[in-house]
Amino acid sequence: MVRAADEPIQSQQLLLGLAEQLKLPLLQIARRAELASLGQDVDLAAIQATADSALRLVDSYVLGVRLAEGGQAALELEPVSVSSVLYDTAHQLSSVAKFYGVHLELSIGGRYAPVLTNREGLQAALTSLGVALIEALPALNSQQLTLQLGAHRSRYGIVAGLYSDSEALTAESLRRGNQLLGKSRQPLVGVSHSSGAGIFVADAILQAMNLRLQPTRHNRLYGLGAVMQSNNQLQLV
Repeated sequence: MVRAADEPIQSQQLLLGLAEQLKLPLLQIARRAELASLGQDVDLAAIQATADSALRLVDSYVLGVRLAEGGQAALELEPVSVSSVLYDTAHQLSSVAKFYGVHLELSIGGRYAPVLTNREGLQAALTSLGVALIEALPALNSQQLTLQLGAHRSRYGIVAGLYSDSEALTAESLRRGNQLLGKSRQPLVGVSHSSGAGIFVADAILQAMNLRLQPTRHNRLYGLGAVMQSNNQLQLV
C-alpha cells in the first residue's frame, strides 16, 4: 500500500479494524441462530459462508502477527509458482464469492519463473484481500460482480493481484484509509462499507515479507496487488 516510510500500519489500529470488521458476521450468525432456535428456517449456506469469511480474516491476521514478530526467522522462503497460488486462492474464495453472487475469474498471462517468497504468507494475503473485495464489490459501483485473480509481468517484476472494473481503488483512497484505520468505522470511504480490515491485514502480511500492497492495473481492470521478483535460476517444469 502506498505510504510514507514512517507510516507503517500500527498493530493496535489493525486490531481495532479487525474487531470492527468481525462485528457484522458475528451478529449475523447470532441472529440466524436465534431464528433457528425459534423454529424458523435459516440459510445454513449463508451461515457457513459468513463463518468462513470471518475465520479466514482471523487466520490471516494471526499469520501476519506471527510473521511480523518472528522477522526473517519466521519467513521460510521457497520457490513459489504465482499461478498455483492464485489458483488455490480462487478455490478458497469460492464459497464466499458464491454467497455474495460474485463471479471469480483467473487471468494468468503466460508462464513465469517461480518467485522466492513465503507461500503461506502470499496466499493468506491474497485470500484476505479477496474476501474484502468480494464483500466490497456491491459498493464499488461495479458494473459486473466479477473479481479477476490475475498475474502479469511488469518492468519491476511479476505482479499478482485481484481486479474489478471499479476505479475506486486508488493510491489516494488507500493512503487516506491508512490514516483513518482504527479511527473510523469506514476508513476506506467509497471503497468498502465496512472497516475493510481484510485489505489492511493483507498489507500487513506483505509488509512482513518485505513486499507491499499497491494499486495496479491488469487487462484494463483496476485492483490491488504485489510486485515480486522472479528467481531466474529456477524455472517451472
